[in-house]
Amino acid sequence: MIIKERTIPLVLLILQALCRRLPLNYPKYQRIIEEMGRRQAGYKGEVSLDYYLRLLSVDKYMVLHDLNLPDGNYNSQIDTLLLTPEFALILEVKHMTGKLIFDMENEQFIQINNDKEKGYPYPLAQAKRHQEYIKKLMAEHKFPQVPVDHLVVISNKYASYVITGKNAHKVKPRVCKSDVLLNKIQFFEQQYSTPILDSKDLRKLSRLLVKMNKIPTNYILTKYGINKANLLTGVFGPSCTHFPLIRKKHKWYCPSCDKFSKDAHIDALRDYFLLFDSKITNQQFREFAHIQSHDTAKRLLLSVNLNYSGTKKGRAYFPKTFPF
Repeated sequence: MIIKERTIPLVLLILQALCRRLPLNYPKYQRIIEEMGRRQAGYKGEVSLDYYLRLLSVDKYMVLHDLNLPDGNYNSQIDTLLLTPEFALILEVKHMTGKLIFDMENEQFIQINNDKEKGYPYPLAQAKRHQEYIKKLMAEHKFPQVPVDHLVVISNKYASYVITGKNAHKVKPRVCKSDVLLNKIQFFEQQYSTPILDSKDLRKLSRLLVKMNKIPTNYILTKYGINKANLLTGVFGPSCTHFPLIRKKHKWYCPSCDKFSKDAHIDALRDYFLLFDSKITNQQFREFAHIQSHDTAKRLLLSVNLNYSGTKKGRAYFPKTFPF
């Protein structure tokens, strides 16, 4: 049973908005582009894994995708968590090309692709941290101590991997390609066969994880030291990405490609909610979208079916669901 559906990760949406709203000459622009590319590849890999996860028993497995759980000043991001009465299993998904090397002796993760070698954070250490986090969380909330284990899944079918080092045999059961994922899960079923969590515990734990799932929208801005004053304002053209568009004949007009748009402001509002604030006033919308008329701004805000609170100048508009 899927408890938390897989959606485009909020962090990825924020990065995409940043790439639209930062000047191309911003000092850390290239780093942001690279992180966005990695996260897009990761999301693609996670989606491809769903083909195999759909074959799990809906009566036995509770599936939670893309969990972002608070860990002090940090965030614990778990690609997929499987919950059963007998055990919990963390899936760390890697969608990478080339040859992947798990160096047990030095605890390194190396990619060799097109004769180029590059190091990445050690996924087994990442998965182990997530494993300890879930154990600690369950203890704090008085859940029965069900075994928590982890599995690193290579989702790119064209990639290959090797595990090197003295204790490679200990790690091999916890690394696999996605096409043998179900076989690996059977390995954990054999390892942990005693039911510990009842249906009430599983529902309660699932609700807790969904409730805790949250990532601050300023997380990425803080990470890259971005001041909101650095971000570009205005409405972008949907066809040629020219900005800012201007209001003309009750529509958005792009002087670059000579095209009109009725709803280009929706993407602008989406960027605002991702990068600036979770709510917006009429004045803030006018300043952000470069609109002169108070009535025009009000009409556009109401047209996208936002919730609102307050009256007159104090009225603030906010999306019914987030991401917007």
